[in-house]
Amino acid sequence: MKFHHIGIVCDNIEDQISRIKRVHQVNHQTPIVFDELQQAHLCMLTIEDGTHLELISGEMVAKLLEKGIQYGHVCYEVADLDQTLEQMKANGGLIVSYPKAAKLFDGRRVAFVYLSYGLVELLESQDE
Repeated sequence: MKFHHIGIVCDNIEDQISRIKRVHQVNHQTPIVFDELQQAHLCMLTIEDGTHLELISGEMVAKLLEKGIQYGHVCYEVADLDQTLEQMKANGGLIVSYPKAAKLFDGRRVAFVYLSYGLVELLESQDE
């Protein structure tokens, strides 16, 4: 597993981008896209040190925002998504979302697992 990004939930992606740019130099920004399978608006920022921040808005994250939660998840890129899911499940992980194509990642599959330390997104490696 290789760290890929941090997911941040927000009401308004454009407003969040503006706030982030006041603190960080943003070296790259993807267009804001709506992913029908995820039912969310998404955008990826890369800040000065190479860290990726995924901004997420929409009905899917509304309950988190109501509770004041803005941290959404941590994402790891994995060589074998299915095997990693099985390993996490065997070690107490709860699969929240089974593998599906992700628009923000050019159709690479993602899955979400709830572990003892929070929500983890697994992103299929480009090499697969």
